[in-house]
Amino acid sequence: MSPASTRAELLRLVHRGLDVPAYARAVGELLGRLVPCEGTCLQTMDPATLLPTGEYVENGLPAAEILRLIEIELREPDVNKWAALRNAGTAAAGLGEATRGDLDRSLRQRDVRGPGGFADELRVVLATGTGTWGGLTLFREAGRRHFTPEEVAGVASLAGLIADGLRRAALLSGAAAPDDPGVLPPDDSGALVHPPDDSGVLVLAPDDSVALCDRAAGHWLDQLGTGDRAGARLPLVIATVARQARALATARRPASPPARDTALPSARDTRLPSGAAALPPARARVQTPSGWLLVRGSLLGDGPDAPVAVTLEAARAPELAPLIAAAYGLTERERRVTELVARGHPTSRIAATLHLSAYTVQDHLKSIFDKTGTSSRGDLVARLYFDHYAMRLR
Repeated sequence: MSPASTRAELLRLVHRGLDVPAYARAVGELLGRLVPCEGTCLQTMDPATLLPTGEYVENGLPAAEILRLIEIELREPDVNKWAALRNAGTAAAGLGEATRGDLDRSLRQRDVRGPGGFADELRVVLATGTGTWGGLTLFREAGRRHFTPEEVAGVASLAGLIADGLRRAALLSGAAAPDDPGVLPPDDSGALVHPPDDSGVLVLAPDDSVALCDRAAGHWLDQLGTGDRAGARLPLVIATVARQARALATARRPASPPARDTALPSARDTRLPSGAAALPPARARVQTPSGWLLVRGSLLGDGPDAPVAVTLEAARAPELAPLIAAAYGLTERERRVTELVARGHPTSRIAATLHLSAYTVQDHLKSIFDKTGTSSRGDLVARLYFDHYAMRLR
């Protein structure tokens, strides 16, 4: 299958309106015909923090091993880390090429992937002009040849299109809310579920066991679920935020002498920064069946045995607006116009605030309406702040 025919199929796939699990499976199958591989893993990420919020694995590693990969990603030096690839503007990269054929120069290969029976990997950064929405990894089992530069380049040429499809699947599908504003969608038994308190708290021990959990947090855990991840005890976003809270605490403490550096000098590498400020905060936004959720973590004390408090609360407009505006591909100026429209400002006031002519504001509005599939200001506000905030006011 050629990259051109793969691109044509991807274009059709992007506009099918699939949810993320179905989209991840379809993309994996499609790329498998272009670049043979034995497994795939698509991770969704919060574009603001790059923290993983969900994973969709086909013939890959079990949940415990994936959590170890995330720990390496957040806290330890390695080759071809997601943040390093994103910062370098690299759409795709093979581990074999980055390590010059010596895969064991990668910590995640030595600790996790090699013992799991895998060899080379091809990482694809799923980024658009509006942010990084996820990462896709293609695996080859031990004994198979490494990904060639031509294969890496072929997949890299499709990365933007795959990312656009993920952006649409993650944010633009399934936005409809229940008709009754006082309830959430029915549960498996068909009973209507009344919304819990907006905010909940749970406390995690170092082994990810739940030490404390209030009623609202329990509801959010049920909403998130663990999917079909073998051996998973927590939703991925919860485990990731907890690990990021620990990584931030580690960054604040004096660093211990570095271990032997096995990565090549030329390999793309992201090292633990000297200060916590260099790391993204322990927070992520994720979609649930009843609306968008903001997850935040903080370490309760010091040392490796300190528990982590995780707060879960329905995302408010300030947290949601940038994410949803990015989902529709609005430019920075279009986002500002949309924000002022949402505040009820007329065209003349928007023009004065942004130092534009009224005609230019109208042009921006036309573009915004086209991108969001709306036809009026009221329709626009409903689409951005109501349809995507399915947790209704009581």
